[in-house]
Amino acid sequence: MPYNEQLADRTRELIAAAASNVEEKRMFGGLCFMVNDKMCVGVEQERLMVRLNPAIYEEVLENEGCRPMDFTGKVMKGYVFVDIDALQTKKQLEYWINLALEYNAIAKASKKKKK
Repeated sequence: MPYNEQLADRTRELIAAAASNVEEKRMFGGLCFMVNDKMCVGVEQERLMVRLNPAIYEEVLENEGCRPMDFTGKVMKGYVFVDIDALQTKKQLEYWINLALEYNAIAKASKKKKK
């Protein structure tokens, strides 16, 4: 199982309740939820990847189970990993999903590759 299906289902339910233009893509060995053609959150086996406002990045890192996203060995400001142990309740998961959706509304979309 490349990603945590239970966490993906919980994430899917919360995002669907708040957003209409949602697409799921397999990437980075997990499942990425794209909202309005922008990366929003990603589900892996033991963690959630959250794209959030870089202005609150340092503050958010103080939360339990949260750490910088260093997928390529380089820290990406505005992206964090949240350990699955810090996502046990609906309220905990909603907190992170809401941060991602709030930023998604103002985030710039990635440039489309020309075919």
